[in-house]
Amino acid sequence: MNILKQRAAIAVIGLMAASAAAWAEFPDKSVSLVVPFSAGGPSDKIARDLAEALRKPLGQTVVVENTAGAGGTIGAARVARATPDGYTLLVHHIGLSTAPALYKKLPYNTLEDFEYLGLINEAPSTLIGKPGLAASNFADLRKWIGANEGKVNLANAGVGSASHLCGLVLQAALQSQMTFVPYKGTAPAMTDLMGGQVDLMCEQATNAVPQIEAKKVKVYGVTSKQRMSLPVLAQVPTLAESGLKGFEMTVWHGVYAPKGTPPAVLAKLNAAIRTALKDPELIKREEALGIRVVTDSRLEPAEHKKYVESEMNRWSKIIQDAGATAD
Repeated sequence: MNILKQRAAIAVIGLMAASAAAWAEFPDKSVSLVVPFSAGGPSDKIARDLAEALRKPLGQTVVVENTAGAGGTIGAARVARATPDGYTLLVHHIGLSTAPALYKKLPYNTLEDFEYLGLINEAPSTLIGKPGLAASNFADLRKWIGANEGKVNLANAGVGSASHLCGLVLQAALQSQMTFVPYKGTAPAMTDLMGGQVDLMCEQATNAVPQIEAKKVKVYGVTSKQRMSLPVLAQVPTLAESGLKGFEMTVWHGVYAPKGTPPAVLAKLNAAIRTALKDPELIKREEALGIRVVTDSRLEPAEHKKYVESEMNRWSKIIQDAGATAD
């Protein structure tokens, strides 16, 4: 009996060694980063910056593929169903944690159908308005919103987008009803805001900074705990210091692989991500847009997953209280 157990153990070790050897050359072809949103938006830019920084540590081309629709759930589902070989990865933002509360049915299980590879960055949002808006500061804007209860149009990039989520938090903090106007992506929403077709938008600094610098939109506040160091935003107060006590909205991004991806591949991918996040050029590009590259324990897969679960619990109440569920 002992001999049989020993033989079985040796066989298991042999299989493990063979499996590790089979993945020793990973990657030997290009890797795809799936972005579940349209090209040109904040998540797309972040993914493209990451793809560029990953090329050296992976030794392969990294291609960004946009699979937009249904608040990011179509792209996420694509990766959940992909072959678990490490060649198809997902770059997703905070929306991964809000989708379970927003949608009655999801084509994947957020905590069970992905391998977590690490949180990569965090970015505050900005509250911006159309150029012709009469309010010159947040105090004036707050009065104007109160005087136009239910008539103020708040644009967003679609249900489940970061701009939509920020809008929900803003509406709750102001205790004023606004009309949410969803678009199919950030670009068309921003275009209509600049053109005056909608009044306000709560948008990631990543995408808003160029428009603020060009004076194509007005800025009324930032959603971080402290003011941002970017020159164009350094004098812009946080919404918390402008009277919305405790207001904070940070958009984060993480990287994911399909469930069942071999441990040896996951280890290589995590190591490559850590190396990429130390790339001086990547850091420079991210900081120029007000993005903070993650350097803490959430780069660890287990801590990343724990953080996403905590965010799911947090947003579940916010979304339910707002009655903001989708079909």
